[in-house]
Amino acid sequence: MSGRARLTLASWAATLMAAGALLPLVRPATWIFTAAFVLALVSGAGTLVRRAAPSRPLTLLAQGVVALLALTAIFAREQAVLWFLPGPRAVTHAAELLRAGAEDVGRYAVPAPDTEGIRLMLVGGVVVIGLLVDALAVTFRRAAPAGLPLLALYSVAAGLSGGGAGRLWFVLAGAGYLLLLLAEGRDRLSQWGRVFGGARRTGRPGSAAGGGGQAFAPVRTGRRIGAVAMGVALVVPFALPGLSGGLLLNGGGGGGSGGTGTGGRISAVNPLVSLQNNLRQQEDREVLRYRTNAQDISGMYLRLVALDRFDGLSWKSSVRPVEDVPERLPWPEGLAQDVRVTEVTGNFVASENYEQKWLPMPYPASRVDVGGNWRYEPAGRMLVGDDKQTTRGVRYQVAGLEVRPTAEQLAAAGAAPEKLRREYTEVPPSLPADVKATALKVTGDARNDYERAVKLQDWFAREGGFRYDVEVESGTGAQAVSRFLKDKEGFCIHFSFSMAAMARTLGIPARVAVGFMPGTPQSDGSVSVGIRDAHAWPELYFEGAGWTRFEPTPQRGSTPSYARETTPSGSATGPAQPQQSASAQPSVAPSASEDCTPQMRRLGDCGPQTAAAGAAPDDSGPDPVDTTLIVLGAVAVLALPLLPLFWRIRTRARRLGAAGSRDPEVTAVPSGAAPAEERSGRVSARGAGGTAARTLAVWREINDTAWDYGVEPDESQTPRRAAARIVRLGELRGGSADAVHRVARAVEEVLYAPRPQPVAGLAEEAGRVRAGFHAGANRRTRLRALLAPRSAVRVRWAASARWAEGTARWADRRDALTARFRRTQHGAG
Repeated sequence: MSGRARLTLASWAATLMAAGALLPLVRPATWIFTAAFVLALVSGAGTLVRRAAPSRPLTLLAQGVVALLALTAIFAREQAVLWFLPGPRAVTHAAELLRAGAEDVGRYAVPAPDTEGIRLMLVGGVVVIGLLVDALAVTFRRAAPAGLPLLALYSVAAGLSGGGAGRLWFVLAGAGYLLLLLAEGRDRLSQWGRVFGGARRTGRPGSAAGGGGQAFAPVRTGRRIGAVAMGVALVVPFALPGLSGGLLLNGGGGGGSGGTGTGGRISAVNPLVSLQNNLRQQEDREVLRYRTNAQDISGMYLRLVALDRFDGLSWKSSVRPVEDVPERLPWPEGLAQDVRVTEVTGNFVASENYEQKWLPMPYPASRVDVGGNWRYEPAGRMLVGDDKQTTRGVRYQVAGLEVRPTAEQLAAAGAAPEKLRREYTEVPPSLPADVKATALKVTGDARNDYERAVKLQDWFAREGGFRYDVEVESGTGAQAVSRFLKDKEGFCIHFSFSMAAMARTLGIPARVAVGFMPGTPQSDGSVSVGIRDAHAWPELYFEGAGWTRFEPTPQRGSTPSYARETTPSGSATGPAQPQQSASAQPSVAPSASEDCTPQMRRLGDCGPQTAAAGAAPDDSGPDPVDTTLIVLGAVAVLALPLLPLFWRIRTRARRLGAAGSRDPEVTAVPSGAAPAEERSGRVSARGAGGTAARTLAVWREINDTAWDYGVEPDESQTPRRAAARIVRLGELRGGSADAVHRVARAVEEVLYAPRPQPVAGLAEEAGRVRAGFHAGANRRTRLRALLAPRSAVRVRWAASARWAEGTARWADRRDALTARFRRTQHGAG
């Protein structure tokens, strides 16, 4: 296998290994096979074009065309011309898929379902990264900078997963990058054997066997860049979770792919991404209306989802199996027969503008009668829509259990089952120690878990000096709970998440429920639930009573009777007195807002009725485009300081590796050569061949190396005097000093000898000189020479010269056009 083919294969493998970090984000992960196939087509096209016509622009163009045709055939086959040519319909279809994919990214929790839009974004993104890696590593033969797009790919995965890309995926991505570097190093060794002191390769003029030497500097530096890039990759993902909502905003539904029939897993809309925005709404829009035969609706909270997984950055719903909705739901877990229970019935009608994957229900429900494609998740006793099923306009009936344990029963509750206790008391190591310390302090004189729970609730709701404020920012990171306990202001998410976390530190099984408060009774006997009734509350487990609601949020909801020490805390959202409806039949339709007439509704002037926990995708989490741009911008910022290093590596490789080729830049007359007129004449007459070009290039490299280590070039010196000056100021000794003088003599020969003879081993001489400077310099000088080489100023000089040349050329053309125009006008006159 040729070196370039090996490098192509390594680029393909490195891209897919870095893309592995995206696999946990989507289920099923079969999209990776599509990406691998398209990427293989792109790599193969590049290989064929490079063999037929070694033109870099042509190679890039061919690869881009192949990628476009392949993606069109896969994702827009029906809309394309001849099934693979992208026409207007195919472009429109692709744009719609990307828009839908962006909405799905914000709508679904991790892992999201493999929708067509998400699949296009994943496959297209991996192919674009693969194109960049192939272009840098294979087309331009610069494998070290190819680590930047690989780093960007991994960083995006780490950011979207909340920093949870995992060590395995980082090791896999890093291994792919090292594989790429090793493939490039082997390719360079095989091609430039004379430079590296390797065996002679036939068919390459001027190559000769040389003694063993150190690896060529660009390869060593490339490996160092690889180490630096991997170090950055270790640090960057820890900062990226701040791009998401963090601890107090990242909720989530379960994950997995949607399915039908029995079993399977379902991803659902993130229930918290827009809760704060909904609570800030100035107009309380109706999202749900119901009738119930319950005597007291103050405790009839409508629960959407239970968040039971706490990783220190966010609360999420575990990925659990779902099944068909049974005719009658199982008896609630942990609920004993001696606890007082009353079954109540409610008939619900969701607004046409309320679109949510979770079905709002009283907890615990015992029977649900609903049409459509709904699935049941037993652990959380939740119903979730499958195959695009939502709550929009849904009518359903729920029979729920009104559980009323006494304080004595809760105080006497036994230990929870070991499996449940282990799962629901887990707290991450990153949780600050002061969270548990505060919980112990607040509950210091409590005698049992029930008293501890009540004391935590009352401390938040009444005694701790907390203030309810929906304008407080949610906060991010593992320190969010600790900050909330110090600042003592927030809204329901802060209170419920913090109480659940503190309860877990005390060994009490806890989770967080998200949904709506009971709503407001209407004059016709129905109850209206508005967008500002959105709420979150903690549920704590007590053996005998099961999962039990508590209310730590001040000024919101109602405190259950079993959780009151003396007097009720908080205020109900409904009337002060219990309200019984006249009928348990559902209303014909939910009533619209009073300020929205039917005519306004037909014209679309009522505005969107965004539902709590189910807002439009515009409000749902971080914009994936913004996230990608932020990550790429961060990578670009990190790469900017390394641009002089990359330029220096490229220049050194051109000078020392271009054996027998005449390079316009390297054949520039070196310092200390001869008067300009004499030099140009002799070089053009005698040194225009490969020998002169190679010798002058090596001499320029030695001068720039000395400059990088602090010895500025002196253009007025002859080569011999310039060499003596470099050795003296650079304090070179032994072989490195002799190497400078040998190259200087070779330069004098190609400039002044009638028939200059080729000198072998000049590139090795340059390597010895650089090694001598490196050995004699301190660490600071070495880092300066590596990361900020002084000779990089030549880039600015070259740009200034080209600008001046272009300006002069434009001025000449302008004058010529002006003169021509005047002659034309004169002739016409």
